[in-house]
Amino acid sequence: MFLAANGGNPGGSILMIVVMVVFMFFFMIRPQQKEQKTKNAMMASLAVGDTVLTTSGFYGVVIDIDEDTIIVEFGSNKNCRIPMQKAAVAAVEKPEEAMEAEKEKEKKDKK
Repeated sequence: MFLAANGGNPGGSILMIVVMVVFMFFFMIRPQQKEQKTKNAMMASLAVGDTVLTTSGFYGVVIDIDEDTIIVEFGSNKNCRIPMQKAAVAAVEKPEEAMEAEKEKEKKDKK
């Protein structure tokens, strides 16, 4: 409408708005939805014994899981157990993955 006053084509401005909305969807909203799906899948696969990295940068082992909280054990003294929300977990490493990575590292060291 503002272009029509200047003698422009109003259909062109509507087309530009549609293109901008599609652009925003594919470059802003869709990647965020994918990231949320992967985080939800990670939280669903969380199990006792998994090594986790918290959003504050601490590594620990999950020792108990409730509906929306977990208890994580930090350090080697086994006395530092902290309850926290599941949302505070940034990354999960399964014990099987750690064993495989360690075996591959040993193979590389032998060569």
